[in-house]
Amino acid sequence: MGIEVVVEGLTKSFGSHVVWRDVSLSLPAGEVSVMLGPSGTGKTVFLKSLVGLVRPDHGRVMVDGIDTASCRERELYQARKLFGVMFQDGALFGSLNLFDNIAFPLREHTKLTESEIRRVVLEKMEMVGLAGESHKFPGEISGGMRKRAGLARALVLDPQIILCDEPDSGLDPVRTAYLSQLLIDLNAEIDATILIVTHDIQIARTVPDNIGMLFRGKLVMFGPREVLLTSDHPVITQFVNGRRIGPIGMSEEKDEATLASERASVTGDRSQGLPELIPQLVPTAGMPERMAVRRRTSRVLRMLHTLPAPAQEAIIASLPAAERERAAGPALPTAPPELPEPDEPQQDEGENEPGETLADRLLGRHRRGRPRGGGT
Repeated sequence: MGIEVVVEGLTKSFGSHVVWRDVSLSLPAGEVSVMLGPSGTGKTVFLKSLVGLVRPDHGRVMVDGIDTASCRERELYQARKLFGVMFQDGALFGSLNLFDNIAFPLREHTKLTESEIRRVVLEKMEMVGLAGESHKFPGEISGGMRKRAGLARALVLDPQIILCDEPDSGLDPVRTAYLSQLLIDLNAEIDATILIVTHDIQIARTVPDNIGMLFRGKLVMFGPREVLLTSDHPVITQFVNGRRIGPIGMSEEKDEATLASERASVTGDRSQGLPELIPQLVPTAGMPERMAVRRRTSRVLRMLHTLPAPAQEAIIASLPAAERERAAGPALPTAPPELPEPDEPQQDEGENEPGETLADRLLGRHRRGRPRGGGT
């Protein structure tokens, strides 16, 4: 299973420009997370900070007991072995064929024989759909194939954490859809923790278990996908809908006067909601079950009562029928159950009370009988 990554109070600036400040979140072990944000909000800088390629000004990044933000080089070297990074442009060596590009980390960081290296490389190439292409050079293949080659190279050291920097950049919608499915299938196969940095809404709506968003140097939110995808936060609704009117401007943000002018000019359709929530992708037929789904379901149900109502409803609706029935059973009591008044009929166990909804039962909002003694 993948490793949890815990980020606490992370701040980074270049000179007087603050990229983001006080970012705190946790990437759950073995789950797929997405970090959204307009161009120039520091998404790639955040990703590089996790693996120690960029050192933050303040804060911690805890990976398997090592703080990659402040540890010594020797410890950082060990921590980096847990990561695989898929760079934005593939970062392939143009003078090497795909086999040698993908084999490069194995030759640099392991003592495997060439026959062992060949076995690993061909296995990873088949995993990403590049079987039979090992002899080709980066200049001879499409952008989508270069992305997959970069992903195969990120996998050769069997990382427990995979960082993907805008894997969709330069790809048409069809190739992006294939790549999205590939990432879900990989998570099912290797159960690694995956973070995808992107501004592609289709990836955000279909791939991750968790979503976050950076804007104006801050983390707007991070949590289960249903929280962001049902949020009415102005930045999120503008970004997810791709609207011109809203807090995000051409240079990332707008001043208050511009925002007020835009709001005053909107006199027609005021429907500012989010697109309909669509189901998350599932592994391709024949792939293993995603173990992350079970872990996430258990984790999210424990925090369900703390989430906004629209997110609660979306989470409940997304549960499989059998899971909904189990989850909708009697809530775990926080105190001994009260007995009904003698003149009240005993309700059968598991039977809904009048007017009680599935959300009521899942959240433990059972109506209780009056206390014995006729108190009010």
